[in-house]
Amino acid sequence: MDIRTPDDIINPRRHPLDFTHYFVPLFFVLFLISTILGSVYSVGTDELAVVRRFGKFVDITKPGLHLKLPYGIDNARLVPVTFIDKEEFGFKTLKAGVTTQYSQRSYLDESLMLTGGLNMAVVEWIVQYKIKDPTQYVFHLRYSRKVIRDASEAVMRQVVGDHTINEVLTEGRIEIANSAQEKLQEMLDLYESGIQVVTVKLQDVNPPDQVKPSFNEVNQAKQEREQLINQAWKEYNRQIPRAKGEAERLVREAEGYALDLVNRAQGDAERFVLRWEEYSKARDITRERLYLESMQEVLTGVEQMYVIDSEEKGILPLLHLTGEEGAQ
Repeated sequence: MDIRTPDDIINPRRHPLDFTHYFVPLFFVLFLISTILGSVYSVGTDELAVVRRFGKFVDITKPGLHLKLPYGIDNARLVPVTFIDKEEFGFKTLKAGVTTQYSQRSYLDESLMLTGGLNMAVVEWIVQYKIKDPTQYVFHLRYSRKVIRDASEAVMRQVVGDHTINEVLTEGRIEIANSAQEKLQEMLDLYESGIQVVTVKLQDVNPPDQVKPSFNEVNQAKQEREQLINQAWKEYNRQIPRAKGEAERLVREAEGYALDLVNRAQGDAERFVLRWEEYSKARDITRERLYLESMQEVLTGVEQMYVIDSEEKGILPLLHLTGEEGAQ
């Protein structure tokens, strides 16, 4: 047993301390801490973890705290499966916000494309994507961003090359974006990349700077043509319904007039039949009645009347059928 004197305490160099008693407990504590830290990992709410043991796939763990074998035996790679990432082509956003700032650098190496009519167009677009299969994403892709950019550029050049310059610049942009999205998804599925393309959108499509003035003049002429066509359709929609309404009114009037004539003809025919039946019953009386009725209708509007005897060679001089004397 070592007994220390006051001189030994005042002058410790005479008896140096022995640290070997503390090394083993300290090593055990550090080993225990390292084991605990290497065995526990956390997965976020928007992530999944792909667990590999000596590089071989073991399991996919969901959000929360999990255990794994430490010291590199198990490796857990966190994969954000709900996050939607974006790649920009032909331009670069420096700062997004109310007033978005874009890079002034030219990206013609990826945006200048040849259309189906051997014309040039500057195409700017974005690709939004997310991870749908963490296992394929971890094991089949080493440089995921480069794969997506190369595949997107190849697909867009192919689709733009199948369309004319007018389709690329104007009415065919939606069709081009949809076709590019389908082809890009097919290519990524062929590579088993585990990536899902959310959307492909053409941001801006312009002709090269050298031909912009001529293209603007063509666009202005097209807009004027469309304006004239719209005005013509407006006048057409205003006049044609009116003409159709007028024609419909005339047709209805003609139908009414025809129906009226038919009804009158039927009434006259029925009246003639009734008269014929009455005439057949008493021909002399009916003939005299018809004669008197006809004469009454004829003489109603006559101001002066003359009675002529068939045997006389002139008009009777003393016959007064008008005025007061004629009434008497």
